[in-house]
Amino acid sequence: MINVLPYTPEYAAGVVSVILPIQQLEFGVPITLDAQPDLLDIPGFYQSKEGNFWVATAGTDVVGTIGLLDIGNRQAALRKMFVAASHRGSEHGVAKRLLDELLAWSSKKGIVEVLLGTTDRFLAAHRFYEKNGFYEVTKSSLPETFPVMAVDSKFYRRALSQNAV
Repeated sequence: MINVLPYTPEYAAGVVSVILPIQQLEFGVPITLDAQPDLLDIPGFYQSKEGNFWVATAGTDVVGTIGLLDIGNRQAALRKMFVAASHRGSEHGVAKRLLDELLAWSSKKGIVEVLLGTTDRFLAAHRFYEKNGFYEVTKSSLPETFPVMAVDSKFYRRALSQNAV
C-alpha cells in the first residue's frame, strides 16, 4: 500500500536514496548531494511559508518525493518530483498521488500558480505534467523569484485559479 505523507527527518536517507540514483544513473545528470542544499535541509527549504515536501512510502521504504517551494506572489515551484523505477506507471499511481497532494495543498494555501523546470531528458515526466494540466512556457516568462536550476531546459506552468498571476 502506498502512503503519501509530509516529510519528517526520519525519511531523509530514503529521499536521497530515491533522488540521487535517478538523477545520476538513469539520466546521467552530473549532480551530487552536496550540490543540492535543499535536500540537506528539507524543513528549512521547503516546509516554510506555504511550501511543503512529501514522500510516498511503500511500507517503510520511500518510493517517491515531491516538493513545493513558495516563491512569493501566491506562486510556487514544484521541485524534486521523483518516483523509484519499481513504482512508476499508472498501475502504481505514485506520481499522480504525489501531484494531487501538492495541488490540493497549494489550493488550500492560496497558491494560484505552480511552475516547474525540468531537463529535456525527462520525456515521461513531460508527458505526465502535460496530461495533468501543465503547459510549456518559455524561461523568459517565469517570475524573477523562480529558482532556475542549471539542468533546467523546459519549463511548465499550471494555474490553480481564475486569478492566476
